[in-house]
Amino acid sequence: MQIKKIDYDFSVCKVADYSLVDLNAEYCFTGKTREENSLVCVTGDVPPNAVQREDGWRAFRVEGVLDFSLIGILSRICGILAENEISVFVISTFDTDYVLIKKDHFQRALDILENAGYEIVG
Repeated sequence: MQIKKIDYDFSVCKVADYSLVDLNAEYCFTGKTREENSLVCVTGDVPPNAVQREDGWRAFRVEGVLDFSLIGILSRICGILAENEISVFVISTFDTDYVLIKKDHFQRALDILENAGYEIVG
């Protein structure tokens, strides 16, 4: 299975509302609940109405379209990283999964996954 590095720094944010979020940005993940408006985006795209933010994330995606019937893909990746004490922040879209890792651990995480048999591209 291929893992594609994404060559941007990301931020995880809470925003007051989505009025200043660039929904046409290349990467823009939103999540809304009664308690919060969350946003994950490229660090340079963080809107001025962010009320909290955590910078310093890098990301990769599981390549290809992942059918909903596939089982355990994300679990295996996260399990390997957890065994090596690397925490993750995961976002799933309709087609695939994105895994964010703090910058300080990103290359080590990729090396570990490559050693476990994943092909790293990008």
